Amino acid sequence: MSKSFHKNSIFYKKYLGSLFIKRQKKQDNFVSLIFLIIKISFSLLAIISLIKLGYSSKVRLTRLREIEDSFSYEKYRFNVLTNKFDELFSSEGQQRFMKDQDQIISRDIIRVIWR
Repeated sequence: MSKSFHKNSIFYKKYLGSLFIKRQKKQDNFVSLIFLIIKISFSLLAIISLIKLGYSSKVRLTRLREIEDSFSYEKYRFNVLTNKFDELFSSEGQQRFMKDQDQIISRDIIRVIWR
């Protein structure tokens, strides 16, 4: 009986060993697949985040350019009006101001000028 048991144990070791190896390979493949799915998910998440970040940056830069253009225009207008205001206090500034007003007021309107 010991010989047959010994032969059976060798057979079982070979059979169980090959089953164990197959099962181990299946588990390794499953774990590798899970890690591959996780890597792909993180890669997609990183790509989508970069795309969103790029779009947000583009929108922000566009808005900043619009604000800068608006500020430049308002600054130009402010400088023009400041110069006109300063000219009022220069010599004969009042006369130049009245001349400018003549062109603004239409001809058929009655004007009263206080002196």
